[in-house]
Amino acid sequence: MKEIIKVHNLTKDYGDGKGIFGFDFSVNSGEVYGIVGTNGSGKTTTLRHLMGFLKPDSGSCSIYDIPSWKKSYRFMKRVGYVPGEIDFPDVGTGDDFLKLQADFLGIKDKDYINELIDIFKIDVSAGLKRMSKGMKQKTALVAAFMGKPDVMILDEPSTGLDPLMRDNLIELILREKQRGCTFLISSHIFKELDDTCDRVAFINNGRFLREVKKAGFEKNDGKRYRIGFESDMEMNSFLEKNPFEVISVNQKYSHLVVSLDSDKEADSNSLIRLLADYRVRYVRYVPYTLENYYNEHIVKLEDKNIESVA
Repeated sequence: MKEIIKVHNLTKDYGDGKGIFGFDFSVNSGEVYGIVGTNGSGKTTTLRHLMGFLKPDSGSCSIYDIPSWKKSYRFMKRVGYVPGEIDFPDVGTGDDFLKLQADFLGIKDKDYINELIDIFKIDVSAGLKRMSKGMKQKTALVAAFMGKPDVMILDEPSTGLDPLMRDNLIELILREKQRGCTFLISSHIFKELDDTCDRVAFINNGRFLREVKKAGFEKNDGKRYRIGFESDMEMNSFLEKNPFEVISVNQKYSHLVVSLDSDKEADSNSLIRLLADYRVRYVRYVPYTLENYYNEHIVKLEDKNIESVA
């Protein structure tokens, strides 16, 4: 599979431990790649390097094997970009801005632009300077998607969006992925990465912690079930005999979560047989999410990273 985006040993040192240090990853054609990190971890700095806005201290990055620094003009019309901070030029209304973008991209047929405006429910007659944060974000998304680019670089794309608009964005990303578009998305919202990404990189304090394949961690961490008991007494009695890994226990609501080996169907049958001896309100399958993986695996790496920097 062809590598469209390449980042090799990318370093930008702002001093006092701030910046990015030795980032190394690539994004394949038609893939959705996510970057997760807290504020100040280096997400925006990485994306700005790829767009050619920053010069690295060392290392390199490229799109379509075109070096981002000094030569990004060669791929700009093939790349849709939503920055982390929206700052529109003073050109009047949202409609005025989108027309300028369409002219730049050479778009004659406005049908798709109008479809995007409808998806995000934008009043394009509003002045750019008077738009709310959410409306500015939606206008920026339309501008990025309108040319049906081959590559999308999205920095916290759902900032300011309500849950319905966030779902619309996720559907749009998946639709464009089917078309063959390659995505690099930074976000701190796990759901949008869970629903879209093939691989996710976790970063902290400007350092690359780990890259995971979504399909891989879902399979390896087993099946999880939330079990609600009639009383604490029932739950505690179950815990005394329970042979499975307990992920969490909620004494207030008398429920717990257990993890079973996903490769052993017998474990599920054993759990059901064991629960037959207890008064149970419900048993529910709990999908394993990216947030689960982060809390159980990455937080420990972040703590070690903080200690090493200190």
